[in-house]
Amino acid sequence: MNCGRGPAPATMVRCRQCSASVAAPAGARAVQCMQCCCVTRVGGAGRQLSVVRPIPNFGGGRGKKRAVLVGIKYTNTRACELRGPINDVKCMRYILTERFGFANDCVLILTDEERDPCRQPTKANIRMAMHWLVQGCSSGDSLVFQFSGAGAQVPDCDGDERDGMDEAICPVDSFQQGPILDDEINQAIVRPLVHGVKLHAIVDACHSATVLDLPYQCTFSKQYGCLRWMDERPLNGACKGTSGGQAVLISGSSGNCNLQGPVGCSIRRVANFSGVEEPQMSSACKFDINREPFCM
Repeated sequence: MNCGRGPAPATMVRCRQCSASVAAPAGARAVQCMQCCCVTRVGGAGRQLSVVRPIPNFGGGRGKKRAVLVGIKYTNTRACELRGPINDVKCMRYILTERFGFANDCVLILTDEERDPCRQPTKANIRMAMHWLVQGCSSGDSLVFQFSGAGAQVPDCDGDERDGMDEAICPVDSFQQGPILDDEINQAIVRPLVHGVKLHAIVDACHSATVLDLPYQCTFSKQYGCLRWMDERPLNGACKGTSGGQAVLISGSSGNCNLQGPVGCSIRRVANFSGVEEPQMSSACKFDINREPFCM
């Protein structure tokens, strides 16, 4: 307990790439180096994640259709400034409100162009926004989470990644507070989804193909010449699925999935990944991509 003596002292961590000393805030599971932008795991970070509760009046309306849209340019930071994220958010908001029936007050936007401190895409605000999105979700809810910005990878320490790497998204204050790892994203917006709730996540960032840690990934099978679901469930038995609902991640990560069918066509209309990356998809449940209708 801190007993009013001020914030807990930061832990110094050695960057795994350039060996620079990086200050890790209390409770951080990873830090981002200001010298080389590499993300390094904080030693001793376990699987127990703190539950973040939104402050009163943090979010907007509580309709059956809700969305959190995050776009970060990283202006005036040490990261390279990105040109597209703000436009991505504006386009997604238009599509959701004009074509899919989302109410304006049920679409929560966090960008580094917002003047309201509660609408800045800081680590704390993104955490609160994710919990606002799923809080009290019930059958019939349609939820959307969009992140357009920078992504990163960090070595896995709990054995739940087949490739040995955790993925992460980088808030605007990632150099000070650290990134948000896929373990936390999964716990925040995937695990709480009950039966009848559907989440669509659209993430345009590096290393984002598995950033929700969903159990199944859609990939093109050279053996069968068609799209097939690949089992990505952790070998250590960790549960990464929902509580009965459905979660689908559409990402702009590198690779060639060549999504087809009604889902693939709709994804290309909804998620415009700069015309460079081929959309990738992972899901909490397997489904027939050639027959399943796309709806939000």
